[in-house]
Amino acid sequence: MGLLEDGNQATFDRLRETEIKHGRVSMLAVAGYLTTASGIRFPGAEDIPDGFASWGAMFESSAGRNVLGQMVAFIAVAEIANREASWAGIKAEFPGDYRNGALDYGWDKLSADDQFKKRTIELNNGRAAMMGILGLMVHEQLGVSILPGNYLPGH
Repeated sequence: MGLLEDGNQATFDRLRETEIKHGRVSMLAVAGYLTTASGIRFPGAEDIPDGFASWGAMFESSAGRNVLGQMVAFIAVAEIANREASWAGIKAEFPGDYRNGALDYGWDKLSADDQFKKRTIELNNGRAAMMGILGLMVHEQLGVSILPGNYLPGH
């Protein structure tokens, strides 16, 4: 594709960070897709269908517009908070490092080998989730269920 012909490390890091972010969002998307397909809804949004049919329904009801507002607010806060905090003197150790000096969960106590292994696992799980959500979406549009019990969201 010629994205890294010059071997620029900054370009590679930007692309890797984008891949990690897409993987994280895809992991959430697969979990959300399967959760709504199982019938779980937020209180007040029980009438909103699952799958692609939810988009039209969310614009039609006040509960749906509330869900959309919550989604926009969550994404905005996540985008603002999950950045390298250069203004606070905190530099990310690697692409996708959004700890900002506040969240650690024991990361700094792990050996360099364990950190590399966990980063690789996250990258591969994100890649799998990107393919998973794509497969779920394509099969829903084709009208072919791949979920247990031949359940087809939105139908």
